[in-house]
Amino acid sequence: MIDKPLVCPGCGHTYPASDRFCEECGMPLVHVPGAERHASERRRKARKIKPQYAEGQLVKVARADSQPEAEFIEALLLEEGIPSMLRRSGGFDVPDFLAAGPRDVLVPESGAEAAREALAWERP
Repeated sequence: MIDKPLVCPGCGHTYPASDRFCEECGMPLVHVPGAERHASERRRKARKIKPQYAEGQLVKVARADSQPEAEFIEALLLEEGIPSMLRRSGGFDVPDFLAAGPRDVLVPESGAEAAREALAWERP
């Protein structure tokens, strides 16, 4: 019998390492408990992305005042399964301050509406 190192967190079916999504429910597959600690950070992030949110051109959905704020938004979107990319906002291209300044948060078109909903909040 062939060892199947990936499992669906939704329905529990197991799959070979070459598969990415469950054929039954469409969830991203995860490593069997205990094997995840050997996966890279990049691989762990990629497994959270929902395929329906990863199509189309990149569109701006938010603007952050700083790199840490942009990374926080990026993490919130990833928890919803939405891939994102950070880009320095135009007009702040001073080489001495590459880590400073505002950032644009971009997502694929198919995930833009879901991203805007995930980031919407009521201000007091």
